[in-house]
Amino acid sequence: MDVTGTVKVVREEKQITNTFKKKEIVVTTEEQYPQHLLIEFIQDRTDLLKDIREGERVTVSIDLRGREWQSPQGEVKYFLSLHGWRIKKEGEAAGTAASQDRAPAAGSATTTPAAGPNLESAPENPPLPEDDDDLPF
Repeated sequence: MDVTGTVKVVREEKQITNTFKKKEIVVTTEEQYPQHLLIEFIQDRTDLLKDIREGERVTVSIDLRGREWQSPQGEVKYFLSLHGWRIKKEGEAAGTAASQDRAPAAGSATTTPAAGPNLESAPENPPLPEDDDDLPF
C-alpha cells in the first residue's frame, strides 16, 4: 500500500534496545480531510530517511502491523502501526534503486513469450530424419 503526501515531521532515530532501532516520520495526506500519519521505519530501513526533509512531497510504501496487548488488570487492547519499507521523493526517477524493491515475478504478465514456429504452415506429421547418429548419448 502506498501513501502520498507532504512530510510534516522527521523525528530523530531512537535506539530502543541493543538490537532494535526505529525512526518515525509524519506524512500529511492531500485530500479533502488531510490525515497526519505516523509511519515507522525500523532497523536498516531507517537509513532510507537520511535525505528526507520536512516539507518534501513523498510517496511511502507501507505495511500495516497490528498487535494485541493485555494490561496487568486483564484489559485487552489492540494497536495498529504503519511500517514504511520504501520512500520516494516527488520527481524521483522510477528506475532508482529505492523503487526496485519488488520486481515482477518470473513468468508474470509483464514477460513476453518467445515467438514459436508458425503452426498453420507446418505439416501435420513432419518427417523424421533418417540419420539420428548425432545424438549426444
